[in-house]
Amino acid sequence: MLLAIDIGNTNINVGLFQGNRLLRRFIIPTKAKEYKLHLQKIIARNNIHDAIICSVVPDVTKILEKDFKKLLGKQPYIIGKGVKVPIKNLYRKPKQVGQDRLVNAYAGVMLYGAPLIAVDFGTAVTFDVVSRKKEYLGGMILPGLGISLDVLNQRTALLPKIKLSKPKEFIGRDTKSSMLSGIVYGFVALTDDLVIRIKKKIGKNAKVIGTGGNIDLIGKYCKRIDKIDRDLTLKGLNLIYKDR
Repeated sequence: MLLAIDIGNTNINVGLFQGNRLLRRFIIPTKAKEYKLHLQKIIARNNIHDAIICSVVPDVTKILEKDFKKLLGKQPYIIGKGVKVPIKNLYRKPKQVGQDRLVNAYAGVMLYGAPLIAVDFGTAVTFDVVSRKKEYLGGMILPGLGISLDVLNQRTALLPKIKLSKPKEFIGRDTKSSMLSGIVYGFVALTDDLVIRIKKKIGKNAKVIGTGGNIDLIGKYCKRIDKIDRDLTLKGLNLIYKDR
């Protein structure tokens, strides 16, 4: 079995794959220090033969790389370090693109075709755009929903710190409701409008795939998202491992 690991700023998503099947998914908070203990439990209960890692947190990558070497007796495969995402990258400075964004783009094309727009609602919100020729064109990066809520609290005198959740009403009738409605429905409107604008550039038949930690909260409100695949990154890692 293969462990596919997506290290994000908020969570580490771990997928257990047997062939093409995602058998289980585990979530470890990125700030947790018990990485090795979590991984020991996963490896002890499953016949793990290899691991592949995609990361946007270099310090955590180094820790997990050492842990896996001890636990499995071999180095994990690391995207961007010996393993390249097999997609033509047309970014002006290709090395600036987050590896997770390239993995999402590649997975989206392989699973859903091109042209494609992959929207990842994680700590940051990213739009990744793939042409009809299956070329990675670039995209957009925005602050995520949780960050946006935190900033409202941190940069104002009277707005409270609240937890991101489903708004109870569209027109907020108290401060908490107004903040949640503004963040969630504001990002919905933003997403739908950006998709319309991107499609004018790459073709109206482009598939739009939504993923990321907050996709279940916001995806159902977005009219322009064709498919929700919360495991897009993990599936991409599995595909890259098989095609390496």
